[in-house]
Amino acid sequence: MNAKTPPHKPPFPGPEGQEDMPYLLTPGPLTTSRTVKLAMLADWGSRDVEFRKIVGDIRKRILQVANCDGRYECVIMQGSGTFAIEAALGSLCPDKRRKTLVVANGAYGDRAAQILERIGRPYLKIDKGDSTVPTVEEVVTMLDADKSISHVWMAHCETTSGIVNPIEEIGQAVKLHDKVFMVDAMSSFGALPLHMVGQNIDVMVSSSNKCLEGVPGFSYVVVKRDLLEASAGVCHSIVLDLFEQWRGLETNGQFRFTPPTHALIAFDQALKEHEQQGGVEGRGARYASNAKALVAGMTEMGFSTLLQEGLAGPIIQTFLTPRDPNFHFEQFYEALRLRGFTIYPGKLTKRPSFRIGTIGQIDERVIAAALSAIRDVVGEMGVKDFAPLQS
Repeated sequence: MNAKTPPHKPPFPGPEGQEDMPYLLTPGPLTTSRTVKLAMLADWGSRDVEFRKIVGDIRKRILQVANCDGRYECVIMQGSGTFAIEAALGSLCPDKRRKTLVVANGAYGDRAAQILERIGRPYLKIDKGDSTVPTVEEVVTMLDADKSISHVWMAHCETTSGIVNPIEEIGQAVKLHDKVFMVDAMSSFGALPLHMVGQNIDVMVSSSNKCLEGVPGFSYVVVKRDLLEASAGVCHSIVLDLFEQWRGLETNGQFRFTPPTHALIAFDQALKEHEQQGGVEGRGARYASNAKALVAGMTEMGFSTLLQEGLAGPIIQTFLTPRDPNFHFEQFYEALRLRGFTIYPGKLTKRPSFRIGTIGQIDERVIAAALSAIRDVVGEMGVKDFAPLQS
């Protein structure tokens, strides 16, 4: 058997089948619908009137999904989600007397702090490890103790573990202290409720290949217009300058640099399907059903979840590595891939783990098939002791 070819005949089980490729049970890239894939078969010119209209429509619809009022703008950036994170931090965070408070409980909060460190922007960090929810009291204590803090950054769903952070409560506290609230909604936007106005969010970042079920290629920043206008000349980078990117899009609808045309056209289709499938509520309900079925099946087999019940959202589930000496993640991973399912390694600093995403164009039938494959693989590996491996 060719090691790169799954042994099952297509289509794999699922809403539409997955042709000859494994399902991506990851936090993105993820499995997309066939119609999203088909949208990329045409070539578009970046200066075409029709293409520029689609880009303008995408920006408007992102603002609608984010529940924005007329004070907000959407700026699309070429590149993955981290490009938008660095663009937002580098364009909007202070560089001298003021500080940014990073609320971190995983690798992506840590990455925001690393970016601020690299570009020379002052910051403080609340470090909650990789599986603990930050509290409002902790944020308020920091804000009261250091009046030089002007911005607060945190993730909505921290993909390291799948934990969902209380952005509404913390956003209210940040607002009462008259600070700028910045939210990394990379893994939540489109599936978990997010209300820029109601949750006092000034800045939000996300990307094309997450819960809106597009393909990789671009990210975006939703930001209050006054903050954007005040950022002129602030950014450390030419390419990542949010203000200049926005000015170009507003002037003639064009990107300053070559846009990912195919990814944008696919995203246009993905947004239509998101709306047809019930928007945030419908998408979130399907993902929640996927997550419930996955966790039930894995715990029935003997696997342990990292997070306590109620802390994990419906985006990605983290399972602790079994201590059985017969369990080897790379062998487990490859055997599942050959059966049509791609999962994710752990990204924890303290406990060995692996992750399984429950987002993308999948449903409970796909989850059931994945669970069946997992049972087969651990059986073939001879895994019997599922108690967690200690770090």
